[in-house]
Amino acid sequence: MSDTLIVGATGMVGQAIVANAAAPLTVLARREVVGLPPQHRLIVAPPEDWPDIIAAEKPTTLISCLGTTIRQAGSQAAFRAVDHDLVLAVAEGAKRSGAKHMIAVSSVGASAKAGNFYLRTKGQAEEGLRGLGFDRVDFLRPGLLTGERQGPPRLGEGLAMIAAPLTNALLHGALRRYRSIPGATVAKAAVALAAQGGSGVHIHENDAIRALAD
Repeated sequence: MSDTLIVGATGMVGQAIVANAAAPLTVLARREVVGLPPQHRLIVAPPEDWPDIIAAEKPTTLISCLGTTIRQAGSQAAFRAVDHDLVLAVAEGAKRSGAKHMIAVSSVGASAKAGNFYLRTKGQAEEGLRGLGFDRVDFLRPGLLTGERQGPPRLGEGLAMIAAPLTNALLHGALRRYRSIPGATVAKAAVALAAQGGSGVHIHENDAIRALAD
């Protein structure tokens, strides 16, 4: 049984974590994960069963790469059910079984008081995770994720990726945190964080994510 369990392994960042992690992972997903490296163990189950499965697995570290978009989910309520409710449910399952470390992929600009529904939901999820009492919580807050993504194409994201080099060049100072970043870089940062000890709540934005990944 591995010390680290990951949910959200079929998305861009989650896939890259699974591909790059040398240490064994328990991968919890709702469908088969193609090309799973042999050191990892896959559990396939519906999301409503995940909290109890995680509690039974007793991981020391939980990595959450769960996330969708309002357009993909079909409504704000369906989006919140994944990016807030499911994130907290799996974290509660981990904490119930004694997990010490929570790593969550969030979003730059996340704030429980944000006017934007997407960022407010992300911020409220972060707020909920802070309150669960993990010894250490790491929030990765990337900007636009670049790289190959499974599933139906997202037109807006595709256009943003094309424009990303120019957009990044215009973002300086405090705005650097809004620069795009490869999903693989975020994944490497998450893998590095999983090996760290310590305590407290830590927020990692663009420059910090890149430093962790190096």
